[in-house]
Amino acid sequence: MRPHSNRSFHAAPEEVEPRPVGRPRRHGKKFAPPDPETWPEPAHEHRCRTEDYGSVRAWTKLHPKTRRIGERYGCEKAPIVQGTVILLVEVSQLPRETRKPKQLWLWFSGDGEPDLGFLWRSYVRRFDLEHTFRFLKQTLGWTAPRVRHPEQADRWTWLVLAAYTQLRLARPCVADRRLPWERSQRRRRLMPCRVLRGFTTLLAAVGTPAGAPKPCGRSPERPKGRLSGRAKHCPALKKTA
Repeated sequence: MRPHSNRSFHAAPEEVEPRPVGRPRRHGKKFAPPDPETWPEPAHEHRCRTEDYGSVRAWTKLHPKTRRIGERYGCEKAPIVQGTVILLVEVSQLPRETRKPKQLWLWFSGDGEPDLGFLWRSYVRRFDLEHTFRFLKQTLGWTAPRVRHPEQADRWTWLVLAAYTQLRLARPCVADRRLPWERSQRRRRLMPCRVLRGFTTLLAAVGTPAGAPKPCGRSPERPKGRLSGRAKHCPALKKTA
């Protein structure tokens, strides 16, 4: 997840001797992202050079403070999430320099030792997934048909994925037909929406393995005067008392 830039974190408490009075400490030193003076030495550091973003750094073994947990979920006290990781991603450049690069703070909670290089790359890929789902729904009509059976929805989903795969494979074969107000893009970064504009010219050159359509009259599957009948209704799922 991506927390707010002013969200503070804490390390594990360091107690040399047990406290004679009071409950044991639950939080250690404070880690404030806006204040670099509170940043401790990183428990684990990952540095790499990428073509689009530059260098990456990471700090681990930090946990946030959970507040008002008792009122929301009925807990007696706010729990401390174990195995948490705070990532600090510092980019020295952006793919398109439209603004000054900002620090990207990420927080991960899971079992085992995480792969820091894999985590920040996965979060960057999240934007590609969101735009892919938007393209499938708005352009390729993934959710447009109103099917009656789950099998029909599965077949339509595979057809949409096959069409999207063809657009990805046709990226190096079509020309960029951009609109007058759009910027030119490199061929390896050509969006599927732009590939779709020039895909018709590619179909004329490649052809199709299907035969020519044959004209026919009334379909012989349904006899004359017979109705299709009512659609099958599935029972609605209801929560039990």
